[in-house]
Amino acid sequence: MLTISQLATYAGVTVRAVRHYHAKGLLPEPERDHSGYRRYDAAAVVELVKIRTLADAGVPLSQVQCLLAAGGEEFAAAVEDIDRRLRAEIRERQRHRERIARLASGDSLALPPEVVAYLDRMRELGFRERLVEVERDSWILVAAQMPEQTPAFMAIKQAQLEHEELRRLYLDVGDLVDCGPDDPRLPALADRVAAFISAAAAAAEAEGIEDEHPISDDLVALLDAAFIESFPCAPRLLVLLEERGWTGWTNIRRIDPAR
Repeated sequence: MLTISQLATYAGVTVRAVRHYHAKGLLPEPERDHSGYRRYDAAAVVELVKIRTLADAGVPLSQVQCLLAAGGEEFAAAVEDIDRRLRAEIRERQRHRERIARLASGDSLALPPEVVAYLDRMRELGFRERLVEVERDSWILVAAQMPEQTPAFMAIKQAQLEHEELRRLYLDVGDLVDCGPDDPRLPALADRVAAFISAAAAAAEAEGIEDEHPISDDLVALLDAAFIESFPCAPRLLVLLEERGWTGWTNIRRIDPAR
């Protein structure tokens, strides 16, 4: 006959585990002998090894007792069901690991992979990190409100990065990210922005192109506010654009400059 310590050693578990299985009703707890100790026989070792094997395989303790008492077919069906649930759990944990791995880059927090790729491309092209951060925060807002449309937005933005004139213009906007409202470069930049927008609007009108993914007025207002908060020169730049016939930033619209 074995003591609880010897039983645990034979089965490859701890004494604490044996007591836990007793408490769960998985392993019968023998009466104490005349010396006050509980003694276990070989059958207890076999039963404990079975419990440990099932537990190590990931079987919930709440189901171990049923499996131990099940017949061959019932046991096989139960194990198959447990295996199916374990595989689903593994897939979910793998998805968690992938999310955690993406978070390591910093930009991946709250952003889909298409936006992360766009931000990485901005860095490759030499955009200032401050501007990349502004873009990141703006796209967090967009992705949260329009997750299904974000991949399409990113396809457009990626194409814009490869457009040499627009890229040069955007790089110059980025150079002014920390400048003040009196920076002498602002009027010339406003001229270039207005000229580019005018040409793009004329081309879109000629081809009959309409915005397939309109952004709500509330989100436009939020993004414009974020732009103004991020760029000290933004209010002045917007005034200069209005003088040239355009208003807004996220959703730039034509206006009468003489109004």
